[in-house]
Amino acid sequence: MREMRDTLRATFGRVLGLQNRRREFRRGALDWIPEFESKILGNKRGISVYLPPGYAERPEVRYPVLYMQDGQNLFEPGRAFAGQPWRLDSAAEEVIGQRTAEPMIIVGIDHAGTGRVDEYTPTRDTMRRAGGKANDYGRMLIEELKPAIDSRYRTRPEGENTAVGGSSLGGLVSLYLGLTRPDVFSRLAAMSPSVWWDKKAILGVLDRFNAPRRPRIWLDVGGREGRDALSDVRLLRDRLMAKGWGSGDFAYHEDRRGEHSEHAWARRVGGVLEFLFPP
Repeated sequence: MREMRDTLRATFGRVLGLQNRRREFRRGALDWIPEFESKILGNKRGISVYLPPGYAERPEVRYPVLYMQDGQNLFEPGRAFAGQPWRLDSAAEEVIGQRTAEPMIIVGIDHAGTGRVDEYTPTRDTMRRAGGKANDYGRMLIEELKPAIDSRYRTRPEGENTAVGGSSLGGLVSLYLGLTRPDVFSRLAAMSPSVWWDKKAILGVLDRFNAPRRPRIWLDVGGREGRDALSDVRLLRDRLMAKGWGSGDFAYHEDRRGEHSEHAWARRVGGVLEFLFPP
């Protein structure tokens, strides 16, 4: 009887050990470009680069790339707003490990501090006396940063394999870049985008969109972000659908408990990766 108990205990131990190992997804790696200089913008910023599991072991494989705004908040607690990072590396490892998303490189672009509002907005808001440098910011991404990333890492550099994303103003500029340069960015993540900026100027950009191919768009908002935010994002959703976006190239999500916070965006970013990079 004792031998049977020992055998059962050993068997259950192996099963539980196997289950635990299955939960421990393979890890990727973080690389850094500490002071990336832009001649277009006349400033420097840090760049964080997430390399997926297997990157070092499989030198023949190339990867799609996601360019994310507000890079300070993506990976490291010590640099994230209020110490709450998205833990985007862990989210990527989970969806890659579950095979619900293909492996991707993620480039986190630090914002410019006091220059963030200007760089992340497509128009100058005369009431706020700020904004309007999104075109220059886009040029920095396309003409300076993207070539540097494509030369340093094993990317799939084509527009069809390149995504851009962010939250709040970062979501606004990501949407703007995708609508104006879909040849470069064919996959977009606009999380709680600041549709309100300059009397909802982004809606005019959408109305003028006439490219032959629509980018794939993830759009979301939190239920606790306020009535105006919900109304604005729902309006954007309806305008996108009226413009032709549908179930094949558009995903809309309302996070009922979601606030306008890093914690809320971290909670749903795994779904973003699954939509942008389906296996």
